[in-house]
Amino acid sequence: MIMSTDKKLCFVIMGFGKKKCPDTNRTIDLDETYKKIIRPAVQSCNYTCVRADEILDSGIIDRSMYALLYSAELVIADISTFNPNAIYELGTRHALKPYSTIMIREDGNKIPFDINHNRILSYNHLGNEISDTEAKKCIKNLKELIKAATENPITDSPLYTFIPNITQPIVSEKDLNEIIGDLKSREDNIFALTEKAKRYMQENNFTQAAETWKKLSIRVENEIYYIQQEALCTYKSEHPDKLQALTKALKIIGQISNQTDTETLGITGAINKNLWKELNDKGYGYLNTAIECYKKGWNLYKDYYTGENYAHCLEQKSILEQDGNNKIYYKVEAKNTRLEIINIVLKSLEEADTEELKWKYATLSNCYLAIDDTDKATEYENNFKSQNPANWEIVTFEKSKQDIISSKNMR
Repeated sequence: MIMSTDKKLCFVIMGFGKKKCPDTNRTIDLDETYKKIIRPAVQSCNYTCVRADEILDSGIIDRSMYALLYSAELVIADISTFNPNAIYELGTRHALKPYSTIMIREDGNKIPFDINHNRILSYNHLGNEISDTEAKKCIKNLKELIKAATENPITDSPLYTFIPNITQPIVSEKDLNEIIGDLKSREDNIFALTEKAKRYMQENNFTQAAETWKKLSIRVENEIYYIQQEALCTYKSEHPDKLQALTKALKIIGQISNQTDTETLGITGAINKNLWKELNDKGYGYLNTAIECYKKGWNLYKDYYTGENYAHCLEQKSILEQDGNNKIYYKVEAKNTRLEIINIVLKSLEEADTEELKWKYATLSNCYLAIDDTDKATEYENNFKSQNPANWEIVTFEKSKQDIISSKNMR
């Protein structure tokens, strides 16, 4: 049997991990969508919920995926961020089955022209998480759509809508069983490994976290989210020592070509900045590279994280610079950048989710400290700590704070 249960199968089409929307430049954690909306809604409707990362690895995973797209009684496709694999798999499902495909998307994402006549369930994602209120509402709405698709299926495929007499392909049960086999244990699938890696990070166990992200990176080729997290945890692990960890992390992040997203630019900048500190690079080589990365992220997207680090690195340059005019330029550019960051972040506080709010408070505290507004710096530091940050997050904040204090003392 394909399944070890008598329940009907729902196959979920979507990206994994954090993805950036090309329309809004917002990064959303699609695993949160799966965990808080899709899976609970599907399971409460008495379906077995399976995402592509939960398919047995034996053989070619693509063969299992296509077989599931054909055989699943229900398919839910999340087209948020226009993940190319998800869009392609949705098209495959529409070619294989005339009905029982439900589409969902995050608010703000445009709907591709070819499918904008279909009903699509929208949900509001805060970026790193989905609020309990939103999750509860969307689970209810998704359950209603699942019930309707189960009890009274209607044609939802554009292909079968516009060419109703087309012949649907037929695959025998025997062939399906040979292709799919049993579904993988949930203890070693991509979703479970991702949750394990995140837990290691919360526990400050960056060595184990890096190894887990590496397993994910090997299993899912060219998935930059896993590469980013492996590089981040590798340099934070400081194993076997700081220099070797940073050098290894730089090699890992270098696997990502055309580095234009803020996450990759931010991590690459951080690695280079820390290499400069570790090597005391008088030639500014690593510091200059860090500035280039942070500046790119700041100028392209006005991303406050890369902006804050851009300003900090400029301050370091101003300290080291011998030319008087350049020294003044770096100081002024750093201050103006911090003022712009403060303005941007203050306007966005009400829209921030809990995770993002924590880092926005940290950013405001550091920026105010750098421009000598100590009262505001203390206020937002207290706000940051009130968000119950993990130990490693507190350490990261304190390092940034000490870097700013050291820079001010060296002026």
